[in-house]
Amino acid sequence: MSSLTTTHPAKGLEGVVATTSSICYIDGEQGVLAYRGIDIHELADNANFEETCHLLWFGKLPTRNELKDLRERLARERQLDPAIVNLLRTAPKHITPMDVLRTAVSALSFYDPDQKSNDHEANIRKAIRLTSQIAMIVAAYDRIRKGGNVVEPDRSLSHSANFLLLLNGERPSETAERALDIALILHADHELNASTFAARVTAATLSDMHSAITSAIGALKGPLHGGANEAVFLMLQEIDKKGVDPVEYVRGQLAQKKKISGFGHRVYHTEDPRATHLRRMSRDLGNTSGQGKWFEMSSRIEQFVKSEKKLNANVDFYSASTYHTLGIDVDLFTPVFAVSRISGWTAHVIEQLDDNRLIRPRADYVGPSYPQH
Repeated sequence: MSSLTTTHPAKGLEGVVATTSSICYIDGEQGVLAYRGIDIHELADNANFEETCHLLWFGKLPTRNELKDLRERLARERQLDPAIVNLLRTAPKHITPMDVLRTAVSALSFYDPDQKSNDHEANIRKAIRLTSQIAMIVAAYDRIRKGGNVVEPDRSLSHSANFLLLLNGERPSETAERALDIALILHADHELNASTFAARVTAATLSDMHSAITSAIGALKGPLHGGANEAVFLMLQEIDKKGVDPVEYVRGQLAQKKKISGFGHRVYHTEDPRATHLRRMSRDLGNTSGQGKWFEMSSRIEQFVKSEKKLNANVDFYSASTYHTLGIDVDLFTPVFAVSRISGWTAHVIEQLDDNRLIRPRADYVGPSYPQH
């Protein structure tokens, strides 16, 4: 990976092209997001998460036999070493699920059969393994902290259905399974966002896959990245608890110069294409579950912010109400993001290592002049 130098450094590297990649295409002006040349709308409407993983890892959608093989490989990897489960059980009560996930993923490397291998095929195996294991860690920790039993995975279920089974202790409805499947597809990759870039920087040192993914999880934990949908739902909860009009609540927040989470995006200057699907999912799940109030509040807020501030809803805004209606606790929203994004993170690590160059940008020095006289 190479970085471009500029005489006018962009704060936050905004607009700076840092590498070439064949994984993800974004056109922020037109609101386009595509994985390996396939539009996100086509994938969300016609594909499942396993097919999307195959697309990201192998560069193409799978044949029927290839999909069957990948599903079987993912199912076989639905297992955690007892030491990892014990780590989840003994984690201090005050830490967040993201803290637990970051530490558990790092510890997974101790028990990975490919731990000492860093070649392409070994990293494909790690990608498959980590995709299954991260879903298990998130669900198992939530069960443990609530005093429940860790649920055994069902190898006959899809990745999405199995995750909801492990989380809630019962097989999900087809509506819930499909809703989560679409959410995982929408979150699978997003070019060089902060967590993906962190993963590639770590991989570029020729460190291992688990170290790169641990770096990514650390970056995702930040509220300016993965934590935004948590902030959205906490806002909705506060509005509901106070019984206030959502538009008036947001108007008051804006009057105090407070940021409304879930709006605007560094890349998109039109609607985030992922928000298009999540809006519909939030509405449909609300209607079928009897929890339509969350969508109704969200819709009124979106209309107001769009008219008042000319800002569009991003992927985080409607994912908040969608995840809540699926029975996912608010502090699990960001870990569920990782359940999806592990597919993209690992694809980028593999791509980085297949044609590696150490990532070492320069800084524009603005300190005291040197040498000092």
